[in-house]
Amino acid sequence: MLESAYVAILIAGFGGGAVRGLVGFVKHQYAYKNVPFNLAYFLAMMSISGVIGLLTAVAIKELGLSFFGLNYLTPALAFVVGYAGGDFLENVYKIIIKKPSLYSFPKDLIK
Repeated sequence: MLESAYVAILIAGFGGGAVRGLVGFVKHQYAYKNVPFNLAYFLAMMSISGVIGLLTAVAIKELGLSFFGLNYLTPALAFVVGYAGGDFLENVYKIIIKKPSLYSFPKDLIK
């Protein structure tokens, strides 16, 4: 059984990722005129962002990295890590593939 502190970290990581997904979605909605709202797309992107945040928070917790002199990950830090998780993965991808943008990903898979 998972202890309550670990569950709080999982929820906070998912929440951080979901908030990041929401921010990206709102930016997209206001960046273009007459963008229709697609509920299925919205829910899928929120879920994917949340899972990325959750996985990033778990990875940081399991690595045992310390932040601000703390040897453990608090739910507040897990939220921040979850929020930044998507950006972290995107930058790792850019470094490994040596491409300036994530938007070339489908073309990279075909090669």
